[in-house]
Amino acid sequence: MKKLILCTVIAGFANAQAPAGYYNSANGLSGAALKTALSSIITSGHQDKGYGGLWTGYKTTDIDKNYENDGSIMDIYSEKPSGADPYKYTPGTNQCGTYSVEGNCYNREHIVPQSLFNESSPMVSDIHFIRATDGKVNGMRSNYPFGKVGSATFTSKNGSKLGSSSSSGYAGTVFEPIDEFKGDVARMIFYFVTRYQSKLSTFSSGNMLGNSTFPGLQTWELNVLLAWHNQDPVSAAEIGRNNASYTYQGNRNPFIDNPNYVNQIWGSSNPGPTDPGTPNPGTGCVNETFETIPAANASYTTRTWTGSGISWTATDARTDQTINSKAITVRSGSLTSGSSANGIGSLTVTTQLKFSGSDGTFDVKVNGTTVGTVPYSTTATTTTINNINISGNVTVSLVNSSSSNRVAIDDLKWTCYSGTAKQAQKIAADETAVQVLQVYPNPISGQEIFVKGDTQNIKKAEIYNLQGKTLQTINSPFKNGNSIKIKNLEQGVYILKLDQSTLKFIVK
Repeated sequence: MKKLILCTVIAGFANAQAPAGYYNSANGLSGAALKTALSSIITSGHQDKGYGGLWTGYKTTDIDKNYENDGSIMDIYSEKPSGADPYKYTPGTNQCGTYSVEGNCYNREHIVPQSLFNESSPMVSDIHFIRATDGKVNGMRSNYPFGKVGSATFTSKNGSKLGSSSSSGYAGTVFEPIDEFKGDVARMIFYFVTRYQSKLSTFSSGNMLGNSTFPGLQTWELNVLLAWHNQDPVSAAEIGRNNASYTYQGNRNPFIDNPNYVNQIWGSSNPGPTDPGTPNPGTGCVNETFETIPAANASYTTRTWTGSGISWTATDARTDQTINSKAITVRSGSLTSGSSANGIGSLTVTTQLKFSGSDGTFDVKVNGTTVGTVPYSTTATTTTINNINISGNVTVSLVNSSSSNRVAIDDLKWTCYSGTAKQAQKIAADETAVQVLQVYPNPISGQEIFVKGDTQNIKKAEIYNLQGKTLQTINSPFKNGNSIKIKNLEQGVYILKLDQSTLKFIVK
């Protein structure tokens, strides 16, 4: 019930317990280097127990110990954190391969669809991203990517939805879990693209995966998952599942053990002491070489592909012409990128008129607004448009001003805009300001909560259970020190509200 109680959840939560030194080789790294180090760490020790072994694994990894705490299957597609679940599954007894309606049985849900990696091992049986879920909802989710649903065509009994995307940069069908489990999904996918980063170039994208080790995800999907990761912090259920999965399979999800790895990887590749990990001003954001366009074909039609971590669409386009190796050739159409985070500073592109025709220009549009033009002629020409300087998510289009000239486009790239970095630094600073309070150690072992941070001016402390019931209220809680005495709380997860700040803590 964490979202129902809180307007803002402060990340003062316990990390899972990795063995001492488990992540030592990742110390001091960031960006792609950190991702690679973590990939090596979590690949070592990974024991493939086979697809059938998942049924056994679920008896320890996917048991409800945090909501009803009744030993039933903990299913993210049917769990209702604030009320009674619509149905329950007994481990082993209710597992299945076939189903007809929601509530029939549970099966094995690949959060990253197994069709994307051709059902190959060890991915097909990796318990860290394969959950025990209701068979019907699993089937409805199919192999669609995760995103924000605009108009739902299916809603499960706990509120998980399938429908058209309202996520920026993607207009297809997406699946959206309830808020309680959005961070869980994000961290499972971050695990996948880290554990299997060396194989991504051989996988299908499924409109979610990137084809290179870094960043490993399409930009629109990365933006969705980063938001979900930040809005839904690591839960006690995730910590327990990570520990049980480690016992079962021999490796861990680093983004549960250390949620800060997420921003350290998918932010700046070299953050300094005052840099919270946003792209550095003026550094490259997108560099599309067109090497992953569809196979050479002389017909003109709509072409789509994924490159430089984002999706691309070229209309009235052919794929058999070259400039610097492969290029996309547009006639009476346009080239449009998917949504890219971190803005655009300057843009550079190479063009060349093919076959017959006359010199002309492309209109360059960012988020639908023309920001300049790029000329083309029979000589391959590289053009740069400086000082575009648009922050935030951007979609870039090159539109042919001619209806008949056939123009090849190659080596399209743009830099990030420094305004994005400044905005992100302010956001990070604001987040840091509200996260100065922290429960420690967490979980707590006695009937006393210690709080780290500036507590001297806090007027009231309140303790809630996950059903929203007030268990204890203490006025001027820190007048005699930095701890609060609590009253015989049973094992479980609780909420500590300190004036306007809210933290989670676990009693073990």
